Amino acid sequence: MSATGSPVAEGDGPVRGAVRPTGLLDVLGVASVVLDAEGRIVLWSPQAEELFGYTAQEALGQFAARIMVHEQYLDLVVKLFADVMATGEGWAGAFPIRRKDGGTRLVEFRNMRLLDDRGDVYALGLAADQSTVRSLERDVALSTRMISQSPIGLAVLDTDMRYVTVNPTLERLNGVPAEEHIGRTMREVLPDIDVDAVEAAARGVLETGRPLVDQRTMGRTPADPEDEHAWSVSLYRLEDAVGTVLGVAASVVDITEQHRAAVEAEAARRRLAVIADASARIGTTLELDRTARELADVAVPELADIAAVDLLEAVVDGRRSSLGPTEPAVIRALAVRADHASAALDAADQPGQVARYGADRLVTECVRTGRPVMVAEVEEADLPRIARSPEAAGLLARAGVHSYLAVPLIARGEVLGALDLKRTRNPLPFSEDDLLLARELAARAAVQIDNARWYQNARDTALTLQRSLLPSHPPVTGGLEVASRYQPAGATAEVGGDWFDVIPLDGCKTALVVGDVMGSGINAAATMGRLRTATNTLASLDLEPARLLEHLDRITQDLEHSIATCVYAVHDPHLRQCRIANAGHLPPVRLRAGRKPELLDLPTGAPLGVGGVAFSTTTVDLEPGDRLVFYTDGLVETRQHPLDERLDALLDLLDGPDRPLEELCDLLVRTLHQPDNSDDVALLIARAQQPS
Repeated sequence: MSATGSPVAEGDGPVRGAVRPTGLLDVLGVASVVLDAEGRIVLWSPQAEELFGYTAQEALGQFAARIMVHEQYLDLVVKLFADVMATGEGWAGAFPIRRKDGGTRLVEFRNMRLLDDRGDVYALGLAADQSTVRSLERDVALSTRMISQSPIGLAVLDTDMRYVTVNPTLERLNGVPAEEHIGRTMREVLPDIDVDAVEAAARGVLETGRPLVDQRTMGRTPADPEDEHAWSVSLYRLEDAVGTVLGVAASVVDITEQHRAAVEAEAARRRLAVIADASARIGTTLELDRTARELADVAVPELADIAAVDLLEAVVDGRRSSLGPTEPAVIRALAVRADHASAALDAADQPGQVARYGADRLVTECVRTGRPVMVAEVEEADLPRIARSPEAAGLLARAGVHSYLAVPLIARGEVLGALDLKRTRNPLPFSEDDLLLARELAARAAVQIDNARWYQNARDTALTLQRSLLPSHPPVTGGLEVASRYQPAGATAEVGGDWFDVIPLDGCKTALVVGDVMGSGINAAATMGRLRTATNTLASLDLEPARLLEHLDRITQDLEHSIATCVYAVHDPHLRQCRIANAGHLPPVRLRAGRKPELLDLPTGAPLGVGGVAFSTTTVDLEPGDRLVFYTDGLVETRQHPLDERLDALLDLLDGPDRPLEELCDLLVRTLHQPDNSDDVALLIARAQQPS
């Protein structure tokens, strides 16, 4: 049965049941007339009634020539009728007829002799309007020529999805002769395309009558079995004049070149997007490990399923490295990223781990030569050259690593390390386009990594210098118990010039110093060291705090482009007092039992190095048990909050139970110091004790 429920014929086979009319004869309106041997009308069809204008009652029994033929052709027609009846040979032609209403119409005729079972002779006349016949002939001719010469592949499928006809173009596209299409399904003719999707679409068109335009499908045909092609398929339901569903017409256009161009354009767009993403995401800080993680994050999953960023250990230490042909590579893993958990992730060196790769390893070859190494199709024999050890090679095999790519990280002509890429779930091997993208990512990231490397080396140097210049004081000095903390700035900023000092003086007195050299890096640390040394020397002279700051101010002026803030205090346990002078620094906090914490009201003074500004000394009481909190601005200042608000937060934290000084230091640094703060923190807390 057809999709419409009507029985259909299959090819040249027998007809199964009654077949619905196609409607073609209805379009032609063929009139049938039967004449006896005398030329009288004995049968008159309804189509004859419509064509000539006479009813059957009016026509039957009449001489046909009298009502069917224009008088101009009467003699000719009578002779032709006689010839047909005498010879039995049919005749065809066209001539005008006169209708009952007087109108004239050009009509195509077919005449033939008939015999009944008694041997009587009759004539059968078939007639149709010539303009209708010509119009249909033109349509058929046009359709035939267009189909045969069309550059588009065309086919007709019946309601059982079997080929009825195909044009020469589709023969060439499919690589199958037309006769081998007829009566067969698409699956039988083209097994290597997505037949299910096309047939489902065709059945949908057959059922709904709604055309489907430009459905894309992919596959291979006998015309080119080695290469995959892409086609645009459009489907339309075919119906005859009376609405009988005949099947589906399909047009097929090979769009392989456009598809490949679109794929390449999309790949190029994706590469540009990845590069743009890399530009935005890699190098957001000057932290070496974070920069490496950012590179790995960009590479996965866009480029690889697993990515590792490794640097030569010598490079991490700030030394240049060049490998000989037989030398192993000592590599430190900085970052590893995987799109999913797998055995390959277990095989990778974990961040911070230092591993030795033999001279025969591919990553060693990459960093030794400074050239990429790609194994598009990884074989089992390749795994030992990719992995660090036999155990790691086994893990890679279990994870299904099938493609490998290592790209050197090169900055300023120096090979720093490698970007190591593997594919496990992505079924495609690494291609030349992937190699270009990986090299572009590596080139951009290498500069950022190199900047981070040198910055980290410089920062480590400055931090080492800074820590070496800070004091190591006993917990109890004279009449004071003291605790301190130094917190360097976040990794994205350079070490600053914050310092503190605890200086024992004669008579059980103690000098307390907290200062901050403006600027950062080694220069700030060096300036801090010079000021600390000068402070220690001047403190031994037992100068008044204001007088000591005046000397420091002159010393700072001699240090080019140096300005510093400083609080200098001298505690006398016998007088239970503290004399304090301030050079542009934040005021200390005094804590007294039973009272709210208070910021000491000190003359602010000018920073050291400004010059020409006098300093003054303020004396404050400090009873046994009272505490003084000295700090630098890195503890309280942020970009998001007003300073007064942050100072209030400091006072709120201090307004609590009496804690051990070490615990109090930890609380203040942990709570107040922001992770992204770009400034150092120096903190010094002193508690007055009973004099011994």
